[in-house]
Amino acid sequence: MTSRSSKSSSVELKKQFSDLAYIVAVNMGYGHERPAFSMRDFSVKKQIVIANDYDGIPESDRKLWESGRKIYERISRFKKVPVIGQAVFHVMDEMQRIPSFYPRRDLSRPSLQLMQFYALIHKRNFMRHLVSELSKNPKPLLCTFMTPAFAAEEYGYPEDIYVLATDSDISRTWAPMHPKRSRIKYLAPSGRVKERLKLYGVPEERIELTGFPLPMSAIGGPDSTTIKKDLARRICHLDPNGVFMDHSQKMLSSHLGKSYCSIVKKKRSRAISLAFMVGGAGAQREIGIAAVKSLKKEIRQNKIVITLVAGSRQEVADYFTNELQKMGLGAALKKGQVKIMLEPSREAYFKAFEKLVREVDIIWTKPSEISFYTGLGIPIIMAPPVGSQEDFNRQWLMQIGGGVDQLDPRFANEWLFDWVESGALARMAWHGFVEAPTHGTYRIADILLGRPNTIHPLPLVI
Repeated sequence: MTSRSSKSSSVELKKQFSDLAYIVAVNMGYGHERPAFSMRDFSVKKQIVIANDYDGIPESDRKLWESGRKIYERISRFKKVPVIGQAVFHVMDEMQRIPSFYPRRDLSRPSLQLMQFYALIHKRNFMRHLVSELSKNPKPLLCTFMTPAFAAEEYGYPEDIYVLATDSDISRTWAPMHPKRSRIKYLAPSGRVKERLKLYGVPEERIELTGFPLPMSAIGGPDSTTIKKDLARRICHLDPNGVFMDHSQKMLSSHLGKSYCSIVKKKRSRAISLAFMVGGAGAQREIGIAAVKSLKKEIRQNKIVITLVAGSRQEVADYFTNELQKMGLGAALKKGQVKIMLEPSREAYFKAFEKLVREVDIIWTKPSEISFYTGLGIPIIMAPPVGSQEDFNRQWLMQIGGGVDQLDPRFANEWLFDWVESGALARMAWHGFVEAPTHGTYRIADILLGRPNTIHPLPLVI
């Protein structure tokens, strides 16, 4: 495949390729809305359709969506309760657990949860109103959650229907009831998802391996000019002793250009930047506070700046603020030595997050869809997985070398800086950039435009 010049960047895509499709997401956590936001410039009127929260949604549909979201968020937060919380979460997780991949076998039998989805569509007209509204001016439909796509097919939506999976592996609920008869097309963020869909009965010709859609503002076109610029700076900060750079100099220079050679000779000129991110349900916020408490001295010495990402959840931001005050970091908060990211809306949060991923050196979070952001050259420190799909995200991230499990956050001041001084995090940043897909957004644009892939093909990492 030939590549367009670096001038054919995100600016060109934004100008030329608007109104390509309806991008449909749900606001259950952040995992389905975040990739949709990365593709907003392809969407009709550059707006994301939120299937469970749009103008005119029938109250019956809203209640069905809301009941499912509340149950998930409550159980996610309840998981930390000793014994009982783990047991309740295990029951929910088992309903959507991803079966072992090997030995390869026919896994096309519908799951109970999938049958429940279809029962809502057939017996309660679930999402009929949404499909009817979109059918008035039909465009290709690209869903980052599977149920709107199922409803669109069942109600006879007149245009192409696409589903983008949002994890590195998926459960049976992502494939339709009768996959061989379905016309839904799939966009796979990883090779494992592509192979998994085949086991679920989806014909290979209806699966495209695209990679995960990352923000175009953080990529810099087919030549990754923005990623390379940010990565060169990040590696310099994360390898102050040159441990990784010394034995990888030729490789790094060949990929990052001559300017990199001058960058790496400079001493690290600013504090390391770490973002701790909670999930959409606000789970694991205590881990971030434990890490900050351990790193109090380093924060005050301007060795590290920590951003506690609360998203759009005021109660999470309040928790962070109160805990920082308790540990005597109120002054550090005012000085910006430790920060809290709170935005007034989910859209504002996703915009702020796109800026953050260019500035940050390290992300610490559970292995959610954020795992794919290692493709921007960001090392991921993983908090414990929440749910079966995150177990697989963790495996994928470790396989490509872009992330590592957290150690005891109470001693982060020791092990985190050992990883910096040894160049380990710089090495993870490099491996993430090299091994993880970076151009999923561009490949998806090509598909929506109905043209051959203009980006290099992806390896089948499973």
